[in-house]
Amino acid sequence: MFENKHIVVGVCGGIAAYKAAGLVSHLRQAGADVHCIMTANAAKLVTPITFGELSGNDVTVDMFANIYKWDVEHIALARMADVFVIAPATADIIGKVANGIADDMLSTTVMATKAKVIFVPSMNTNMYENPIVQENMAKLRAHGYLFVEPESGHLACNTNGKGRFPKLESIMDAVEKALFGKGLLKGKKIIVSAGGTQEAIDPVRYISNRSSGRMGYAIARAAAMEDADVTLVSCTTALPVPSGVKIEYVRDARELCRAMNSHFDDCDAAIMAAAVSDYRPKVQATQKIKKESHDVLNIELTQNPDILYGLGQKKKGQFLVGFAAETNDVIEHGKEKLKRKNLDMLVANDVAMPGAGFNVPTNIASLLYKDGTMEQYPKMTKDELGHIIVEKISEGLKQQ
Repeated sequence: MFENKHIVVGVCGGIAAYKAAGLVSHLRQAGADVHCIMTANAAKLVTPITFGELSGNDVTVDMFANIYKWDVEHIALARMADVFVIAPATADIIGKVANGIADDMLSTTVMATKAKVIFVPSMNTNMYENPIVQENMAKLRAHGYLFVEPESGHLACNTNGKGRFPKLESIMDAVEKALFGKGLLKGKKIIVSAGGTQEAIDPVRYISNRSSGRMGYAIARAAAMEDADVTLVSCTTALPVPSGVKIEYVRDARELCRAMNSHFDDCDAAIMAAAVSDYRPKVQATQKIKKESHDVLNIELTQNPDILYGLGQKKKGQFLVGFAAETNDVIEHGKEKLKRKNLDMLVANDVAMPGAGFNVPTNIASLLYKDGTMEQYPKMTKDELGHIIVEKISEGLKQQ
């Protein structure tokens, strides 16, 4: 993911300094060339040897160390960096950079770099909410510095509140966005549905399908990477919520229909990646059905609303994307669905093909467009396909 990218990680003397070790490991495993700068206090909490082993490079603490012989050290690292991550970012480093103070190796290098800088604040809640700290962060944001918001929960000071070191996935997403995001959907509102609906038979059982939701989540994540305002309407799934995405959970097709329609009028694009059950039980039992009461159980089904068709009928300038999961005549069925549901783009795939079905990390897809053109793609990860779909949506919106 980050091959040939140089990432400098600045580690400050907060209690969460040990968590930065996991970040360094993740970045290196993703292919990045990682270099670490530690403050003197950070080096008291976690030995620099740890970060040296995890990064595969020497760690800098001393302002006048002679590790990078070809240049003044802080300039060498500042020039080298494709992105700079300060994790954990203490109130001290935030205040220094916000006010132009460069008095140690980390602050000096940050002040000298032209790379994007991501702060990952982690501190006591009262300290984080202190008006001066908030003013410093606002000042940095105004100058283009980036932030990954801390989480809320139990803190090392034995209190509960905002200030916890965020999940590594959130930081990795921020790094990816800083490196590769182009702002293709800046100012656009995007709604994405994902996962498989669950139609209750009784309070215990339901009718559903094999959808994992991975494709929809990948699209939502890719859209957020491109600065879109993303709402993800998710059927029940255990997938982590992508960074920067608003989530709304639903269970069955009727709930999904209401949610999609409630957001549709204000959106610029809607991507219907959810696998919707075509039918639901006509009557839902209020108590668990006992097998002792039925040798044969007959369940009468009734049709669910066709959500995508309804959106296609009411759209007024929105870019509407649908999916067709087929097992035969994929392109023919896809073209028919594209036209019948008044779509701008349809993602068609043969779920019977290895690597293209439900609950796998890859997909093999054809993109069909309302002008009759088509693009076919080989097997790739759903994250990769998600980025392609988002790029095509961006192109389509420019032509609307």
